[in-house]
Formats: sequence, structure tokens, C-alpha cells
Amino acid sequence: MSEINTNQSYVASGDAKNNNYLLPLTAMTTLFFLWGFITVLNDVLIPRLKAVFDLSYTEAMLVQFCFFSAYFIVSLPAGAFLKRYGYKNGVLTGLVVAAAGCLLFYPAVVVHEYWLFLTALFVLASGITVLQVSANPYVAALGPEKTASSRLNLAQALNSLGTTVGPAVGGMLLFGAGASMATDASADSVKVPYLILAGALLLIAAVFAFLKLPTIEAHTEEGDCKARGHKLTEAPHLVMGVAAIFCYVGAEVAIGSFLVNYFAEPSIAGMEEHTAAKYISYYWGGAMVGRFIGSAALQKISPSKALMFNAIAIIALLLLTMSTDGKLAMFAVLAVGLFNSIMFPTIFSIAIEGLGSLTSKGSGWLCLAIVGGALVPLAQGLVADSAGIQISFVVPMVCYVFIAWYGLNVVSLYKQWQQKVDS
Repeated sequence: MSEINTNQSYVASGDAKNNNYLLPLTAMTTLFFLWGFITVLNDVLIPRLKAVFDLSYTEAMLVQFCFFSAYFIVSLPAGAFLKRYGYKNGVLTGLVVAAAGCLLFYPAVVVHEYWLFLTALFVLASGITVLQVSANPYVAALGPEKTASSRLNLAQALNSLGTTVGPAVGGMLLFGAGASMATDASADSVKVPYLILAGALLLIAAVFAFLKLPTIEAHTEEGDCKARGHKLTEAPHLVMGVAAIFCYVGAEVAIGSFLVNYFAEPSIAGMEEHTAAKYISYYWGGAMVGRFIGSAALQKISPSKALMFNAIAIIALLLLTMSTDGKLAMFAVLAVGLFNSIMFPTIFSIAIEGLGSLTSKGSGWLCLAIVGGALVPLAQGLVADSAGIQISFVVPMVCYVFIAWYGLNVVSLYKQWQQKVDS
């Protein structure tokens, strides 16, 4: 999944070389894995709750709406909290709040009210948001500054690993070894995995409480102040980049959210839900593999061209899945994950290019755009209810059309900004 990045440099005060940060780094990278696992678990939770409460697709997509709206609502307050109380307290708070969200699933099952499940998801996502705002600078600080990028890449790789194994493990826990939701439409199976997650989060919080972590000092970009006196709204490559991040996160989440129900369709694969859940791992696993391919390819290919190529490839795959059936339609939509891989970091990096002293604020705008994960799945749910689940993939396809346009035009948009700054 997408990681929040403030695009600032951080260092640990004191001599990092004389400290052994292996244990805290291990604990922190475990967090990246956990929140990737927790986030993608929604893809398995949605069809379970849809069957239990007999929900429409639109109602079922409220799961992602409540989860990803937390990014929009909590990100800025989380930043203010961290500025006042420090990053270690931010990590501890995020862990405890996320654990509280997991624990709320127990009364939600007992009371058997959908709104309580949605409340639990919002609380859980709020904790994860605080963790994400805190985690990147912490990982950067846990060792020499020159190897900070390497540590962040390792942590983000573990995040991808979490999104890859999450659907298979979640499907086994929520659906059982072979139970069909049609015959076992119960929410009881939701309790155990989220209680386990709550225990894991609280255990890590206890470890962090006793760890000696570095004091983090942020370095603002005072050297390049060309952008001073200008407004972010005057930077078209950033403004359109915000829209592109909104579209990308929304489309990625929406597609993952519908896969279990889509593969259960008789015309596609006719799979039982527990079997379909395993295939979601190929969608997110493709993104993990694509990161390694993309990191090598981007050394020779311009980011804008790579972005446009991948978006066009996804548009073709979505057209294929909407116009065919059977295994071809199934594997076409799964292949989207491979081309999703480079999009978030690529859009993020080209959107903030040349912002100078406005970079941190621009990064904040891009992070708020993650709310696309709340709204685009809801829009696809509306189309699925009215026109059918297969046709509903037109919604994420429109998002990728905009991303392809952005990749095609971002260079000229950036030149417009340069001309304003230089004038």
C-alpha cells in the first residue's frame, strides 16, 4: 500500500555510529509489515461483511470509505501531535489507537451492528495514519544518514510483503479452510484475527516503550528558496499530481476491494470466497515484484514516460477484463497489480520536483490525496449496484486515463512552474 512520506531529511542527534539500532529498526520494519497486512485485510473483510449484513456493493464499500477517510481527517492533527510530543510518543499512540480499533471488532461482532464495524475500522485506520506519519523519519534516523534510503526501501518492501500475504492469511482466518459464506454467513470469524492483531500491536507498543530511540531533528530546505513568494496553487504539476495520487490510490484500493466478489461471479471463475481470497495475493504481490523491476527500469526510462506506459497498460487490462470472461478476465485484472507498482512513488516525486521551500507543504497535500481510497471504491460500488460488477471497473479505468494524461503532460506542466519561479 501507499506510504506517507514528508520528504524531509531527518537525523538522529548524537553519534548514530556508536549506537546499535538493530532492535528498534527490526521493531519498526515490523510495523511496516503489520500496517500493510492490516490494510489489505479489508479486501477480505468486505465480502464477509457484505454477506453477513446482506449489503449492497455501495454499502460494502463504506469499509474502505471509513478506513481511508482517516488519512484525510487524521494526517494534519497527527503532524501537530508529533511536533508537540515527539515521534516516539507518536509511534506509541498510533500503536495503542490501532490496537483499540482491532479490539472494537469484538463488541461489533457481539452487538452485530454494521456501523460499529465501520467505527472500529476508522479508529484502526486513525492509529495507522499516526504510525505512518511517524515511521518514515524514525527509520531514516535509525543509523547513518547515508544509508537512510536503503533502510526505507527495506521497510517499504516489508510493507509490500504484508499486502501480499495478508489476503491469503485473512481468507483462511475469515472464511475457514473451505466454508462458503452462502452457508456460513456469520461474523464470528472476524473476532480472532483482529484480536490477534490487537495483541501484536500492544506487544510492539510495549517493546517500543522500553527502547532507547534517537531524538529526531528535521532539516528544512532553506538552501533552495526560489519558490518563496509563490503559492502551491501556482504549481500545475503539483496540483495535477494531487489529483493523480487521488486517482491512483482510489483505483488501486477499489480494484482490490472487488476481487473476491468478482472471482465469485459464475462468468468469471465461480470461486468460493476462501479460494478467491488467495488470488488477491497475486494482485498485491505483482506490485511488490513490479517495484524491483521498476527501480531498475527507471534508471534508464524517464519517470513520466514510465508512468504513462504503465497507466496505458492498466487501461488495456481493464478493458480486457470488462469485455471477456473466464480465466482471461480474471488474470487480466490480477495483472493490474504489476503495473501499479511504480505509480505512487513516481507521481509523488515528480509532483514535488522544483518546489524548493514549499516541498514539505506540497508533500502534505499529496498525503491528503490518499483519501481517494475512501471515495473511488464507493463510486465503483454505486456503478456495480446499478450496472453490474464487471462493468463497474470502468470507474478505476477513468482514474488511470487521468494518470496517463498526467504522465504525458507533466513535463510541460513543470516547465510552466519553472517559468513562474524564474520570472
